[in-house]
Amino acid sequence: MGKRNAAKRMKQGSEMNPNIWFEEGARGKGPKLQAIEGGRGWHPDDADPKQEHQRAEGGRTQRYQKTVKPRTENQAELMKAMDDKALVAALGPAGTGKTYLAVCKAVEALQKGKVARIILSRPAVEAGEQIGFLPGAMEDKLAPYLRPLYDALSDRLSPGQLKHMLAEGVIEIAPIGFMRGRTLNNAFIVIDEAQNCTYTQLKMLLTRLGWHSTMVITGDPAQSDLLPEFSGLANAAERLEKLGGASVIRLEGKDVVRHPLVAEMLDVL
Repeated sequence: MGKRNAAKRMKQGSEMNPNIWFEEGARGKGPKLQAIEGGRGWHPDDADPKQEHQRAEGGRTQRYQKTVKPRTENQAELMKAMDDKALVAALGPAGTGKTYLAVCKAVEALQKGKVARIILSRPAVEAGEQIGFLPGAMEDKLAPYLRPLYDALSDRLSPGQLKHMLAEGVIEIAPIGFMRGRTLNNAFIVIDEAQNCTYTQLKMLLTRLGWHSTMVITGDPAQSDLLPEFSGLANAAERLEKLGGASVIRLEGKDVVRHPLVAEMLDVL
């Protein structure tokens, strides 16, 4: 009798709508939670609900500022280097604006017609934990790793523009493992989290630079998810400083533009 009742309860539970746990009031009086449809997770093609509402109301879809100004001297030096040099390495701790400024300069160069495309690449290395295999096409698999780059792009482009440029290949997602043998002409290339690249990988990436292109590599040698002897960023940066056509900008704790506590934590952690 007990087994039949237990089986009946399990059957009834399986027939319940799972979304009931996400409805308002199901767990107290908190706000309604949104389930991830289809288990696909976030993707840059997903529309921003606020942007969709603004579009429906006939308002502007852009929410970015047209000009980005440096907040520190080192950031100003970085932005000038990206204007003047074909190869720039931006090294510094978290929160110093390395990735954001690189992406902003990439979009600016594209809008001014200086380059024909933007190429984004980043090592597919997790921060200390493995999330396993990911479903979908190559872009879907790389989307979680490239989220910081997409966040910066979303500040400079509307959702519609970003979706169109990704679809047309104007903004290209290039896995590091597939870069060998390519020559990247007329492009603005951003290699993010370069501290998670080996010296051999960085040498391969740097030598992809083609005509009328700019390449920016960003990273923090002190925040590598590889073993210290495997990260090649610090070694590569020291060698690049000897080249006249390249520039190495070293940002510091005073350049942190996140919460003021971040700079303090960098001194004690």
